[in-house]
Amino acid sequence: MVKQVLLSSKYPSWMLFSVLLNLFLIANTFVGGEWASLLLNWSSRAAAEAEAVAEIGCSGHGRAYLDGLLGDGNEPVCECNTCYTGPNCSEFIPHCTANADGGDPLFLEPFWMQHSTSSALVVSGWHRMSYNYNDNTWISSQLESLIRKLHAFVSNAVTRNRYIVFGAGSTQILNAAAYALSLENTSSQSPTRVIASVPYYSLYKNQVEYFDSEKFEFEGDDHTWRNTSANVIEFVTSPNNPDGQLNKAIVDGPNVKTIYDRAYYWPHFTPIPAPADEDFMVFTLSKLTGHAGSRFGWAIIKDETVFNRMIIHIQLNSLGVSKDTQLRAFKLLKAVLEEGTEIFDFGYRTMKMRWDRLVTTLSLSNRFSLQKFNPQYCIFYCKIRDFSPAYAWVKCEREEDNDCHAVLKAANIIGRQGNVFGSKDRYVRLSLVRSQDDFDILIQRLQKLVSEEVGSQTT
Repeated sequence: MVKQVLLSSKYPSWMLFSVLLNLFLIANTFVGGEWASLLLNWSSRAAAEAEAVAEIGCSGHGRAYLDGLLGDGNEPVCECNTCYTGPNCSEFIPHCTANADGGDPLFLEPFWMQHSTSSALVVSGWHRMSYNYNDNTWISSQLESLIRKLHAFVSNAVTRNRYIVFGAGSTQILNAAAYALSLENTSSQSPTRVIASVPYYSLYKNQVEYFDSEKFEFEGDDHTWRNTSANVIEFVTSPNNPDGQLNKAIVDGPNVKTIYDRAYYWPHFTPIPAPADEDFMVFTLSKLTGHAGSRFGWAIIKDETVFNRMIIHIQLNSLGVSKDTQLRAFKLLKAVLEEGTEIFDFGYRTMKMRWDRLVTTLSLSNRFSLQKFNPQYCIFYCKIRDFSPAYAWVKCEREEDNDCHAVLKAANIIGRQGNVFGSKDRYVRLSLVRSQDDFDILIQRLQKLVSEEVGSQTT
């Protein structure tokens, strides 16, 4: 069988042989010789293909993927990072634009490359073909248990006596949450008002306006609704996207429901002052492990009625979350717990280093300023620590720079305009969570911009 695999493969025989030999030895040691041969009958080719593609280095400035681009010989080829090109991504494009717009959390990619064994998956073609699990639900009880253990380990959320529902990323969860909570006020003739503090995460507004439901509508800044008898849903993003602040609800009233978006409430980005203990909390895999493409999020809910409404909404919307996605999340969270504090240490170290470099770069400028933070005590690290935010909320201070996005674009830097977050265009959000290449190019462009400013002041 091994000979047949080697002859039929498009990968070098030495690579396949090495992979197959290791698989055989592992299986023979832990499972037994008879079962080892059965195991290798179906898993060897899949493992060999994944290993071979993972070994394509792309000069450290790109990646090759099993489902990625193919070369003339039908073999996987490199997909290059921003500002790099060439067959193996080794050629730097000198005058390219620094992309600091999107929130792809690729800063965690090096961590998973260091932990490839604990996070890898080999899945049979017949894995979980049913709509449901054996308990007739679409929520993996094993994954739910891991999520509860993880929150207990990090001490960032209370899960005891709470319900947990899964969604296709926090995106699906947030829309389902607005729907479920708007039904609390079905006796009212007017739609539920959806509000958030400026600057707010733009998806809240975009979803409400796009789906155009009669049940709720977006009203914007929550400061105009501080004390109200109206039916209100307040989104509280903590830490906030875009400025990283630990926001709290500010609206009070008998008909006010609050959704806490806790996507960034992990030690990568913020001190953890206390376990979050709100009635409705939203988390996402993307900002915990970096796997944004897996599309997995969850909500922790106190009220059973609201939980049941969420289940119905997601069931009707998508028949639940992919079993493959749940398996991937299970494997990743299992690896996180097995490694202890490693991913949080790596994430915090990386983000703190980036934040410090950005602060140092802009400290010489009078033209640009950043949001301010006060260090807080973190119960996860048992010490006072600094913030290490996912985004820089940059303000253009000159009176004439009323379009900060245009100012940065002229310097070959793409950020996200302030008006997207309900704020003024004097602000721009710059992403700090992208790849190391993206961050390094961003710093280079900012250093050049600041040096030109300093130079003009001395002439």
